[in-house]
Amino acid sequence: MYYENVFRALEKNKIRYAVAGGVALVLHGVVRFTADLDLIVDLEPDNLKRFVQAMTELGYRPRNPVKAADILDPAIRNGWKREKNMEVFSFVDPAQQMTLIDVFIEEKIPFREVMQEIVQMTAKGITISVVSLRHLKRLKQAAGRPQDIADIAAIEALGKEKNDGS
Repeated sequence: MYYENVFRALEKNKIRYAVAGGVALVLHGVVRFTADLDLIVDLEPDNLKRFVQAMTELGYRPRNPVKAADILDPAIRNGWKREKNMEVFSFVDPAQQMTLIDVFIEEKIPFREVMQEIVQMTAKGITISVVSLRHLKRLKQAAGRPQDIADIAAIEALGKEKNDGS
């Protein structure tokens, strides 16, 4: 599994998160290529601090020329959003440039709502928290890019398959 070490660290450190984006689609059963891992992390300070520490211990570094700890400051995150239209904070593994982790810097959906519908999946003995299809669809609708529109169609088709008993 491509991000196995990340999921193990999230589980070990009891970090509240949900996988979103393309990886969530794949975990829900949609055949789609994606290289990055999109995460919704509970922005509660202690949780976010444990997340940054886990990423740092795994060797991940911010893709942009900032300190990883900057994501801990809500005022800095708001400035990124306001001044740079930033949606996610990206971590990259310098040893493997293709391993990119994007973390939402604001709650598109309140985290408590995400947690109410979280889908727990298991792979290689690791429990992975995945955003529900309903919330994934909401996130894709908000983004509205061509790939997101295609992903919404895939989510709707997946829902029909499940409802048809296929």
